[in-house]
Amino acid sequence: MKLKFAFYKSDSAISVEVARSTAGQAGGVAGVSVDLILFPLDTIKTRLQSPQGFNKAGGFRGIYAGIPSAAIGSFPNASAFFITYEYVKWFLHADSSSYLMPVKHMLAASAGEVVACLIRVPSEVVKQRAQVSASSRTFQIFSHILYQEGIRGLYRGYTSTVLREIPFSLVQFPLWESLKALWSWRQDRMVDSWQSAVCGAFAGGFAAMVTTPLDVAKTRIMLAKAGSSTASGNVLSVLHEVWRMQGLSGLFAGVFPRMAAISLGGFIFLGAYDQTRSLLLKLGKESP
Repeated sequence: MKLKFAFYKSDSAISVEVARSTAGQAGGVAGVSVDLILFPLDTIKTRLQSPQGFNKAGGFRGIYAGIPSAAIGSFPNASAFFITYEYVKWFLHADSSSYLMPVKHMLAASAGEVVACLIRVPSEVVKQRAQVSASSRTFQIFSHILYQEGIRGLYRGYTSTVLREIPFSLVQFPLWESLKALWSWRQDRMVDSWQSAVCGAFAGGFAAMVTTPLDVAKTRIMLAKAGSSTASGNVLSVLHEVWRMQGLSGLFAGVFPRMAAISLGGFIFLGAYDQTRSLLLKLGKESP
C-alpha cells in the first residue's frame, strides 16, 4: 500500500498555478494566525536570549512590543515560503512511495526559507529590537535603522537567519510529512486537518529544540550595536562567545518558550494551512 500525503495533491487533480496560488493564500492566513496569537511567547524568548538579560530587556512588561512589524511581515513571509515550497515539490515531482521523498521535502523547504527570509529578516530585525526596547515605537526603530545603517541594517542577520531556518525546516517538514504519511497509512485514509496539526506540533517542537543555539546566535546578531564584532554576523564566533560566557544554558536560552511557541504554532499553522488550502482548492474546483 502506498503512503498517502495530505499535503501534496497530484497534478491531475489541480493545476500547478492553482496549487501555488492556494499555497500562498493558505500559508499567509496560517502565518498571520500563529504570529499574532503566540506573539507574547516570542517576546519572552527574545528577552531571555538578549545579551542584556531578561529583566533589563523588559521582563514581562510590554510583551506586545513590536507586534506591528510581525503583523505586516507575516502574511507575505508565509506566502512566499509556501509558494516556493509547493513549486519546488512540483518541479522535483518524485513518486510518493519513493525513498527520495524526504529529500524532495528538504530541498523544497530549504528553497522556501531562502526566499521567505528576504521578507522575514527586515521584519524580524525591527520586531526584536522593539521587543527589547518596549518604550520605543516600531516606526521609530525602523526609521533609526534606516538612518544609522541603511537597507543593510534591515538585513543584518540574514545569513544567520537562513542558517537557522534551513536546519529547522530540514528537521520539521520531512518529519511532519512522514508523521502524516504514517498516520494516513495506519488508518488507511487521508489525515484530517487536526491530525495534520498534531503532527505539526510534534515536528515543530522537536525542530525548535535542536536549533535553539542557532536562534540564540541570530538574536544576538540582530540586537548587537552597529559596528560591533557581533553585528558582523559571524555565527560561529557568536556561538563560541555565548558558550564561553554562559555555557550550555546560554546556548539554549529561551528553549522552553521557543518550543512551546513553535509546538503550538505548528499545531495552528500547519493545521490552518491544510484546512485553508483544502477549502480554497474545493472552491476552485466548484467555480466555473
